[in-house]
Amino acid sequence: MEMNTRDTIMKKLLDAQEDTRDYQSFAREVAEETVSNTFKEFAEQSAMQAHKLQELLSVYDQK
Repeated sequence: MEMNTRDTIMKKLLDAQEDTRDYQSFAREVAEETVSNTFKEFAEQSAMQAHKLQELLSVYDQK
């Protein structure tokens, strides 16, 4: 199945949101502080990606 631009943005948005949740969960579950903090950073980065993708989707949907 070939995806159009909107489909691609939506897929990556959902992926980034899932990654954010996963990293947040891993950060809570891991006892090692360094690893937990790294997962927290990854969660923040994934959340930023999700935010930017949401903005792209909003702009794309206004067209």
